[in-house]
Amino acid sequence: MNIIMQEIKQYLSDITEKDSNNVSARFLFPEEFIGFQGHFSEKPVLPGFCKIQAVLIILQEWRKKNVRLKEIVLAKFFSPVSCGEELIFECTETKGNNEESEIHTYISSNGKKIAKLHLKVTFNG
Repeated sequence: MNIIMQEIKQYLSDITEKDSNNVSARFLFPEEFIGFQGHFSEKPVLPGFCKIQAVLIILQEWRKKNVRLKEIVLAKFFSPVSCGEELIFECTETKGNNEESEIHTYISSNGKKIAKLHLKVTFNG
C-alpha cells in the first residue's frame, strides 16, 4: 500500500455494513493530511483522486480482500472539501461479469452533496 493510501486509511472511521451490498464510512482529513499539500496552498482542497482512493480503502476493509480499480465510469464532483470537513461515503456494490463489481458511491458532508462516483473494481485474496 503506498504512502497516500496508508494515510487515507488512518482517517477512516465508522465503517458500517448496512447489508451484503451496502456499506457506509466516514473520513475526516486534518490540515496536515498529505493530500492537501500543494493543492491550492491558500485554501487547501481535497483532490478528487483521494476520494476515489478512499472508496478503494472502504471496499478493502469491508470485503477483507485486495481491491483493484479497473475503470472510473463516472466521477462527478459537486463541492470542494476543506480540511476538517467530515465526509460520509455511501457505497453500493453490484456484481458484474466474472470477478468484476460495480461500485456506486455517494459522498456528502453535513447534508451537502460532495461527489458521485461509479467505479468498476475486482477483488482478490
